Amino acid sequence: MKKSSETKRKMRPALSPEARENQLISLAVDLAEKQLMEGTASSQVITHYLKLGSTKEKIEQEILKEQKKLIEAKTQALQTAKRIEELYTNALDAMRSYSGQDNNDYD
Repeated sequence: MKKSSETKRKMRPALSPEARENQLISLAVDLAEKQLMEGTASSQVITHYLKLGSTKEKIEQEILKEQKKLIEAKTQALQTAKRIEELYTNALDAMRSYSGQDNNDYD
């Protein structure tokens, strides 16, 4: 029989704090799965996974995805508006220079 230290899988060191966090999350999920399968999971672990599977949780996750899309769309709209404003400013400056007017007269 192998010792538990021999059966542990080797992980290479994380290259960033985010990668380390992901490693730890993966280990925690693996442990929770093992406990659930063996029937040794705590009530907190069972409740956590029951909540993840609930209709309410799925709806909340969908709402969060849609809110993220909305924020991204608003950000893009603001960037587009800024670019349009720059284009209008450049066009007005070009028209002023073509008509022989000084750009500083209108600022």
